[in-house]
Amino acid sequence: MKEQLESIRRQALDAVAAAADPAQLEELRVRFLGKKGELTAVLKQMGKLSAEERPVMGQIANDIRAAIESAMETAKKELVAKALEQRLLDEALDVTVPGKEAKIGHRHPMYIALDEIKEIFIGMGFTVLDGPEVELAELNFDRLNAEEGHPSRDWSDTFYFDTDSRVMLRSQTSPMQVRAMDTMELPIRIIAPGRVYRKDEVDATHSPMFHQVEGMVIDKNVTMADLKGTLNTVVEQLYGKGTKTRFRPHHFPFTEPSCEMDVQCHKCGGVGCPTCKGEGWIELLGAGMIHPRVLEMSGIDPNEYSGWAFGIGLERTAMRRFKIADLRLIFENDVRFLEQF
Repeated sequence: MKEQLESIRRQALDAVAAAADPAQLEELRVRFLGKKGELTAVLKQMGKLSAEERPVMGQIANDIRAAIESAMETAKKELVAKALEQRLLDEALDVTVPGKEAKIGHRHPMYIALDEIKEIFIGMGFTVLDGPEVELAELNFDRLNAEEGHPSRDWSDTFYFDTDSRVMLRSQTSPMQVRAMDTMELPIRIIAPGRVYRKDEVDATHSPMFHQVEGMVIDKNVTMADLKGTLNTVVEQLYGKGTKTRFRPHHFPFTEPSCEMDVQCHKCGGVGCPTCKGEGWIELLGAGMIHPRVLEMSGIDPNEYSGWAFGIGLERTAMRRFKIADLRLIFENDVRFLEQF
C-alpha cells in the first residue's frame, strides 16, 4: 500500500506541475482527491491492514493529500497570475497612437428649415402648437368643412384605423387649428408643425409620410392682403430677398376664397426641369381666408372675426431652401448627402 501511495504522490505532483490552466487543476483534484479519486480508492483498503499498520498508512495518506493540495494551491495562484499578465499584454493600450476622432452629429436639413420657420413666426407673435398624429376624422375633416363624399376622405387617399372611417392618421396638421379655435382666446396666431400621412406615390416631390406646418390667424379685420403679405415676408426670409412667388386661385373646403402659392423652381430658375415637372414653379403651400362656417362650428362669430390659414410642406421648403432636387434624398439617410448641411 505504501508503494501505491507514493506512486499517487509522484503522479499527482507531476500532473499538477504540468497543468496549463485552473480547469485542468480541478480535473486533477477530482482524479486524485475526489470521492472516487485514486487516493480515496487506496484508503478504502485500510481495513485489510493490521492494527499497527493502519496509523502509519493513515499518516502517510494525510501527508500525501496535504502535499497535493498545497501543490495545487500554489499552481493555481501561478496560473491566475500568468493569465492576468497575458491579459494585460493583450489589452495593452499604446497611448502614443492617435485616437479615433469622435464624430458629432448635426441637425437634419429638414429640421434646420423647420427651426428657421419657427423662428420667423415666433418673431411675428405666433404660438407653436403640437398635437396627436392619430386623429379623429371629425377634427381632420368634418370641422374643417370637408363633408362626407369629399375626395380627400376616400380610402384611396387616407390611412384609416377602423372600417367606420372615424379614426385615422392625420392627413394634415389642420386639426390643431380646430383645437386652437376651441380652446384658445381670441385673437389667435398659431403654427402647428408635425408629421402627416397620405397615400401618395413616392416621387421627386411626394411621399406617403411627410411634414407640414399649418398656420392660422383669427382677429378682427383680417384680410387676404394680410395673408399674402405675411407669406411673402416668410418666403423672403427663408429664401432671400426678391424670391419670386405666385398665387393661384384654388379651392379648399376650409377656406374661401382659397389659393395656392408657388415659388420659382430653384433648380432651373423657371425654365422647366424634372424637379418642377417642366412648369418652372414648385407648389409650396395652400392657403386662404377661413370659411365662415368653420368659424361658426367653433363658436366664433364670422361677422365680427375673420382669419386666414395656410399649410406648407416642410420637405418642399427644405428642398427650396437647400436646392435639393429630389425629396427622396431627405428620407434615405445617406450620410454623404446629410454631411453637406
